[in-house]
Amino acid sequence: MLIEILIFLFLGILAGTFTGLAPGIHINLVGAILVSLSASSLAFIAPLYLIIFITAMAITHTFIDFIPSIFLGCSDGGNELSILPGHEMLKEGKGYGAVILTATGGLTAIILTIIFSWPLVEFVKNIYPLIKTAIPFILIFVSLVIILSERRKLSSFIVYSLAGILGVIILNLNSLKDPLLPLLTGLFGSASLIVSIKNKTKIPRQNFQTEKVPITKPIAGALISSPLCGFLPGLGSGQAAVIGNLVAKTDRRGFLVLLGATNIFVMSFSFISLYAISKTRTGAAAAIKELMGNLSAINLILMLGVILISGIVSFLLVKILAKYFAKNINKINYSKLSIFVLIFLLMLVFFISGWLGVLSFTVSTLTGIYCINTGVKRTNMMACLLLPTILLYLRVL
Repeated sequence: MLIEILIFLFLGILAGTFTGLAPGIHINLVGAILVSLSASSLAFIAPLYLIIFITAMAITHTFIDFIPSIFLGCSDGGNELSILPGHEMLKEGKGYGAVILTATGGLTAIILTIIFSWPLVEFVKNIYPLIKTAIPFILIFVSLVIILSERRKLSSFIVYSLAGILGVIILNLNSLKDPLLPLLTGLFGSASLIVSIKNKTKIPRQNFQTEKVPITKPIAGALISSPLCGFLPGLGSGQAAVIGNLVAKTDRRGFLVLLGATNIFVMSFSFISLYAISKTRTGAAAAIKELMGNLSAINLILMLGVILISGIVSFLLVKILAKYFAKNINKINYSKLSIFVLIFLLMLVFFISGWLGVLSFTVSTLTGIYCINTGVKRTNMMACLLLPTILLYLRVL
């Protein structure tokens, strides 16, 4: 049994590396395929081994996914905000350091998840019925702070409103498949790519120095905000990062640490909430529930072990892969690469979401470009998720 566990752990790490590096290939897609095949082609494989595979893949993907986000500007759900400070550091020759900051946050989150896993189980069980009613008011407060913290408050309000309304419309298009893909890719990915093409951005030679930053504040911000998203519907790691940054008030380096930690916390907490309250808050947790049903304490302990091993291996993989990207990124014509990535994202959106997705992608891109041109922080565009979530909890939608 130990040999099988190690084999599926290794295969999950390989799969997570592939999905993390390949823009648009999400772990949710792989999880859904595994669930659909588990009753037929994969019926000879015990569900426990598939759970190990999915857990290892999810953790590895969450680490690796920051590499294309920072070096190529390809946003995936949950790491879209990393494009902002990450791309700035890339243009300063610090792309490698930016990626390592996210990995450092992720590895720290792994260790803290293991330490606090059982207290978190009790926390989720006891706090879930109480905090649910407070979520919309917390998010309204977060939205006000985002807007009022800007020097250009009117511009911030306009960007927040545009992105929020756009999110409400796109996320409620019943005929649009995978609406987050065109929405987030347009706002945070293609908009940055088009501006880079217009400005003829040249990527300088990258150095391999790691950025030193105190991690206590960003990790504390992630640890405080992530449980809200780990077991409540409608909240993702993007919202958790915005809330966590209000708590931590870090610079761009600290923000990358916070993002790396938040993504891992949210993924890990989704497994804990599956055990504690039988609720799924990520695609990986949903796939595990389909395969196994409710988790036992032994299942959760095994998954925590997989999380720890996958996290350590993924951290080492990130260092190797980020160094390779950093060595070669300045050898490429970045404007041509940006055009290629932009065309790829457009084709991906069309393939997955159809013409309606292309329209949503176009409008989202224009909104993102408008935000960049106003000079306000692009965290204002997280209204695309914040506002729909607020309205959902207030039962307006």
